Amino acid sequence: MSSATHQRLRLLSCNILAGASVQRYRQYVTRSINAVLPGRSKLDNLDRLAELLPQFDVVGLQEADAGSLRSGFLNQTRYLAETAGMPFWSHQPNRPLAQLSHTANGLICRLEPQRVIDYPLPSRIPGRGALLAHFGDDAHGLAVVVAHLSLSAQARAKQLAFIAEVLQDHPHAVLMGDLNTDPHSPEMRHLFAHSSLQEPEQSVPTFPSWKPRRALDHILVSSDLRIEKMWTLPQAFSDHLSLAAEIQLPSASIRKHP
Repeated sequence: MSSATHQRLRLLSCNILAGASVQRYRQYVTRSINAVLPGRSKLDNLDRLAELLPQFDVVGLQEADAGSLRSGFLNQTRYLAETAGMPFWSHQPNRPLAQLSHTANGLICRLEPQRVIDYPLPSRIPGRGALLAHFGDDAHGLAVVVAHLSLSAQARAKQLAFIAEVLQDHPHAVLMGDLNTDPHSPEMRHLFAHSSLQEPEQSVPTFPSWKPRRALDHILVSSDLRIEKMWTLPQAFSDHLSLAAEIQLPSASIRKHP
């Protein structure tokens, strides 16, 4: 693959827990009131993350708040994009809980997507979704799916089967997000068997952020793409570490915004 034809992109996947910072299991209980109330600490946490975003081309968010009481009615995806000076953003609100919380998947990028599609994911309890963004032309472009999957293995299997079907017509594809399972689970093996997405060469633990043991967050690419390196950001912005990857595309057909 010659340097004249390929293109490198830097990707980042972040479960941001609506801006909350959790550094011990007991804080899920001791700071539970903060989960439903706005606060300066959440905004400070988002500001720290926004400082790092400009070094990436595509950022996928999970558990961003779409604008409810717990975020001070702030659309956190838009806030991060504007604070970081990133030109394009989109979000997929799901799981509204009165006006207390409104969880969303988010997309922030310096590449202009040609189209963005929201897909509801199959689940016994509605509220999970996948956000598909397509960059560049259909033949040489890139399809990126941002998703946050269920805790139930049975639900995850149905959700990953659905995502595999969505991506079957996209030769250059990325699935990124909190998939709530490790890459060797039965549902992930089924995904690899029924899509062009490849099992990662390395598993990068991301949860819990204070002592990572489990690889729950993933950046998966199709067989025509190549992951050159993958790493976690050293800063903990939530109970998950943010997962980063540099990938190589077989063509340089996607235009980056300065």
